[in-house]
Amino acid sequence: MNILLVEDDLNLVDALSRMLVARGFQVVCCADGLEALVMLRQRQFDAALLDLTLPGLDGLEVLQRLRDEGSRLPVLVMTARTAVEDRVLGLNSGADDYLSKPFDVEELVARLKALVRRSLGVEDFRCGALRLDLDKGRVFRGALPLEMPGRELALLKALMLHPGQAVAKEDLHQTVFGDEGQAGSDAIEVLVHRLRKRIQGSGASLVTLRGVGYYLMDDALADKQDAP
Repeated sequence: MNILLVEDDLNLVDALSRMLVARGFQVVCCADGLEALVMLRQRQFDAALLDLTLPGLDGLEVLQRLRDEGSRLPVLVMTARTAVEDRVLGLNSGADDYLSKPFDVEELVARLKALVRRSLGVEDFRCGALRLDLDKGRVFRGALPLEMPGRELALLKALMLHPGQAVAKEDLHQTVFGDEGQAGSDAIEVLVHRLRKRIQGSGASLVTLRGVGYYLMDDALADKQDAP
C-alpha cells in the first residue's frame, strides 16, 4: 500500500517510515500541512497517516478541506492530544480512525490495513486468477503464491490495489523505486514488459494508456463488455 505520512517530528518520521517499509508499505513523507494537501490532491495514495499539530496548515484543517473536496481517502489521525474532545473533533472532521501517541506499530499496521479494506468493501483484491491478500502481503495465482522478483511484485501489488483503474507512471515509479536516483524514467516500462509475460494465462492483462499510466484488466469482464 502506498501511504502518505504527514508528521513534523523528523525522528518519528524516520523511525516510523523504516518500520512501515519493513512491513511492505511504500511510504511518502511530508512535514507541512499545506504541502500535504497539495500532494493529496495531485497524487494517488491508498491511505494517509496525519498528525494534527503541523506547520503551514493544521492537520484538522487539512482533513476538513480534503473531505470538503469530496475525497474518501482513508485517513488515520495520530496525535499526542489525548482528550476525548480532541478525539471527537478529529472524527467529526472526517478522520476514519484515531491513534494516540505513543502507539504500537503492529496496531498501526493492522488499523491501516483495516481502513483500506473497509474503504473498498473487500477483504482482498482480485483480477482474473490473481488475488492480492493484504494481510499476508502476497499475490496468489489460483491457490499458489506467485513468486517473482521484488520490484515486479511491488508493481503488481500497486496495480492490483486499483483493478481496472489507471495508475500514473510517475506514481508507480515512486512506489517501486522510491528515491533511487539510478532508476531511469524507462525503468517502469522494463518492469511492465517483464510483468506482462509473467501473468500470461492468468486471466488478467496489463494495459498501457499512453500519456496516462497502466492498469490491470480482468479478461473475462472485458469479454462480457465486448459481447453483442
